[in-house]
Amino acid sequence: MIENQKIRPAMVIGPLGEPLTLESLPPPNTTRWVVRRKAEVVAAVNGGLLTIDEVCERYGLTLEEFASWQRAVDRSGMQGLRVTRIQHYRDLYERQLKY
Repeated sequence: MIENQKIRPAMVIGPLGEPLTLESLPPPNTTRWVVRRKAEVVAAVNGGLLTIDEVCERYGLTLEEFASWQRAVDRSGMQGLRVTRIQHYRDLYERQLKY
């Protein structure tokens, strides 16, 4: 999203094809981050619903943590957000870069 842009969409398409609005995003006090919730937040930023700064403030995330979610989605889709499979997807991505 262009930082100077003042107009924001009222909704964006979520990771599962459903409409996402500010009200349908995970609540600000979320402590258990499942794959779907992480993917929804990433989709909200990619669609311009929220800025990265707003997400970090709203959910108490660091910039690095959110950036890792974005990289995981870009590389492996929603499956890349699974904490139990991070090393597997990282290795797979690095092997793909070699060839």
